[in-house]
Amino acid sequence: MATESKSLDVLGIKPIADSINTVTEGTVNGAAAFLSRICLPAAEEFGLLLRDKVSAWRAKNAVEIAIKAREILKDQLNHVVLHAHPRIIYESIEKGSWAEDSAVQNMWAGLLASSCTKDGKDESNLIFINLLSILTSTQAKIINYACENSKVSKSPGGWIQAGDVEVDLELLKTLTGISDEHQLDHELDHLRSLELIRAGFDPNSPRANIGPLALCLQFYVRAQGFVGSPFDFYKVEEDEASP
Repeated sequence: MATESKSLDVLGIKPIADSINTVTEGTVNGAAAFLSRICLPAAEEFGLLLRDKVSAWRAKNAVEIAIKAREILKDQLNHVVLHAHPRIIYESIEKGSWAEDSAVQNMWAGLLASSCTKDGKDESNLIFINLLSILTSTQAKIINYACENSKVSKSPGGWIQAGDVEVDLELLKTLTGISDEHQLDHELDHLRSLELIRAGFDPNSPRANIGPLALCLQFYVRAQGFVGSPFDFYKVEEDEASP
């Protein structure tokens, strides 16, 4: 029991643990221990964040993300302990704790997991953390679909690229659960403005091109918790290039 209390106190989660009825104490302990292990120097700061600024609802979401990230690393790296930069942890918990949608939580967990390195100094995922923080759950679903249904290849210059992904309005409605076509239009407009997808709706038809651009592919790979080259993730041969 003393060990469990200590684990909770590291991140200051104990004061709110009792109010999270749907998360067991053991689960909260596990999340606290995981975050402490990958970023012990910043444990006190995270404790203040969780105790003073995060409601029970946000704390529950943060715990879910941490547990999912732990599972991703366990599956990928066979229990090898890595570390994440304190800024990455802080941003992931601060921004990710607002996400209640399971698919979006998975993406936050993936970014947290793929931020872990041997020396804990890699800050490159901050780019993708900022992107995910301004995406709606609808846009996250569209990105996942686009990246999972595109043909990925290596450009003549050696860069990752993907072909068009054509979808009709009805498929988008089914995929996102959104029936308002105008909302879907501006969701795609936002993704295009972020240079994540190639186009959007064709003005002359109810079809859209949601082909993912390079930034979107890189983002998706990191959000799956994959640590390595996107070519390896998509199994693209190194000497394979589009004509």
